[in-house]
Amino acid sequence: MTVSLEQLRRCHVAVDLGAARTRVFVKGAGLVVDEPSVAAVNTRTGALIAVGALAEKMTGRTPDYIRVVRPVSGGTVVDIEMAQRMLRHLLGEKLRRQLRRKPRLRAAACTPHDSDPLAQRAAVETLVGLGARRVELVDTLIAAAVGCGLPVEQPTATMIMVCGAATTQVAVLSLGSIVTAERIPVGGNAIDHAVIQHLRHEHELMLPSQSVRPLQLALHGNGLTLEGPSSTEIHGRDVATGLARSVTVDTAAVRNAIHTPLTAVLDGIGKILRECPPDLVADLAERGVMMVGGSALLPGLDQMLREATGMPVHIAERPDVCAILGLGAMLEGKIQPMVLNPLSESESARSEPARSEPARSESA
Repeated sequence: MTVSLEQLRRCHVAVDLGAARTRVFVKGAGLVVDEPSVAAVNTRTGALIAVGALAEKMTGRTPDYIRVVRPVSGGTVVDIEMAQRMLRHLLGEKLRRQLRRKPRLRAAACTPHDSDPLAQRAAVETLVGLGARRVELVDTLIAAAVGCGLPVEQPTATMIMVCGAATTQVAVLSLGSIVTAERIPVGGNAIDHAVIQHLRHEHELMLPSQSVRPLQLALHGNGLTLEGPSSTEIHGRDVATGLARSVTVDTAAVRNAIHTPLTAVLDGIGKILRECPPDLVADLAERGVMMVGGSALLPGLDQMLREATGMPVHIAERPDVCAILGLGAMLEGKIQPMVLNPLSESESARSEPARSEPARSESA
């Protein structure tokens, strides 16, 4: 059975469990949680020490008995129990009491395109453990397209590119459904790794893990997307001596370093265009590509796509929260009734056994 907008309107809360950040939207309250998907645990007692931004700051700075974990990887919950504990702390006692007053709590969750049944079941079980009686799964591509204001309900082609931390999803939408889509296992983490490896090999410098993204933003501000040489100074640890050292990095070299992992993304876009009907490709040549996701702001990515595809490339106004805002718009009924296929029929059928038990308890 395909998930309909009427079923989504009955939901009270929407959750986007991403590899980088966890976001929660409550009907009537808006976006209430937007925190990193990180938790710090005391391995001696099993106690949860911190979650969200505070836990992320502890990465690489903890003693042996404190472990920093990420219960979500690639948009898939890999540790259900830890994900539930993290969500409870992120929601807070006041919001949890508010949700507990709803005896037939319904929840909606974003899932990556073409996710396997185990990944869908893990997402469902995570929310069922928080008290949800029924969980509806929505394709992240559809939710993100709605969140950034694309006219997905019209009979014209729109291409959306969801740039996540672990994966990149590209799809062509028309009449509220996915015409063709591709999920590429390259995301912001691969870009970070490419920058770290470049500095290690070319400058013999080890960069702290939490300094990679600020470095990319600094390079962007110094002209990474512009022609001509430019440079910036960064600080790290010398590989040989272990002492602190500063080096001057050429932005052109960094641009070449991040081009390698992005080749897979360009190949995926080319595959999408080859599988599209000619009429839709003609629409895309005029409308272009809309980029959303936290990694959409990576320096040079939009320019690289323009040069490779010859199509206009746009970045959403708030690319990092488009998916959860789109799912929230579905919950509050702010979109046209033409969008009737948030999750494909095959995916919905695969996820049905995972949510059949809460559905029976509701009818009882």
